[in-house]
Amino acid sequence: MTDLALELRGVCKHYGDLRAVQEIDIAVPKGAIYGFLGPNGAGKTTTIRMILDIVKPTSGSIAVLGAPSALDVRNRIGYLPEEKGLYKKMKASSIIAYFARLKGVDKKTAKARSYELLEKYGLRDFADAKVETLSKGMGQKVQVLASIAHHPEFVILDEPFSGLDPVNQQVMEDVIKDMSTAGSTIIFSTHVMSHAERICDRILLIAKGRKIFDGTIAEAKKMIPNRVRLQVDATVDQLSILPGVLEVGKVSDDVHGDLWDLTIEEGADAQQILQTCFARGVKLRSFDHSEPTLHDVFVELVGDDAREAQKR
Repeated sequence: MTDLALELRGVCKHYGDLRAVQEIDIAVPKGAIYGFLGPNGAGKTTTIRMILDIVKPTSGSIAVLGAPSALDVRNRIGYLPEEKGLYKKMKASSIIAYFARLKGVDKKTAKARSYELLEKYGLRDFADAKVETLSKGMGQKVQVLASIAHHPEFVILDEPFSGLDPVNQQVMEDVIKDMSTAGSTIIFSTHVMSHAERICDRILLIAKGRKIFDGTIAEAKKMIPNRVRLQVDATVDQLSILPGVLEVGKVSDDVHGDLWDLTIEEGADAQQILQTCFARGVKLRSFDHSEPTLHDVFVELVGDDAREAQKR
């Protein structure tokens, strides 16, 4: 029995001359929360559709829960598609129970789970409301709950945070964490790095159909240089000779002191840089040394595509 929920080997998808996905290799352990990250159009949804056997790969192999096709284990999988849609005339509770029944849950259990999920995630008062009367955020939560009502082992959520307000985004994070605690493996796609940084065990960073990075959040942050940002009245030469500094770059000019980024050696002591500035009489107005964020990694590794994604 494999300890992997998902394995892709050399997976490609071509549409004529368009290389939508190119040579993707990943292995997702059972029980992991795994993020598919990348700008819009990077190939995330295409990869998810190949995993679910909605579209066939041009080449490569995919194994889902040890099976050669997701169709062989469909009742053990929960899926939230990117294109959200519900039966508008049905009640919220009926929608959730209906999807559970489609996955083999008996009628009584499906109904009980529907009300249990609505209660747990703040929608109990809307259990008998028709979907068409719900807000967009409520409707999206109902669709997510419908995708997990059968207690799937493996859950795939395509852009689950899209269109949600901050409160409902937090609820969505709670849903994902709760499923993980219950033992499910979760994959979700997003181009918003903060969600992945808070809850993922591992991430796949993809751009233009290619894998840029696959690993833990900590490993991702080691991909970019350690930096210190200073606002200071000083020259490049004065900053270059500070202890542990490898490179100096000006961020902006200001009458109160220019803003500089100092790339420093791995293991260099930022506090020593600060103390040296004081000892040498450098007029320091601000000093910041913080761990790089996943957003920093995204911009560094993906480049112009990342910047375009943030404008959308």
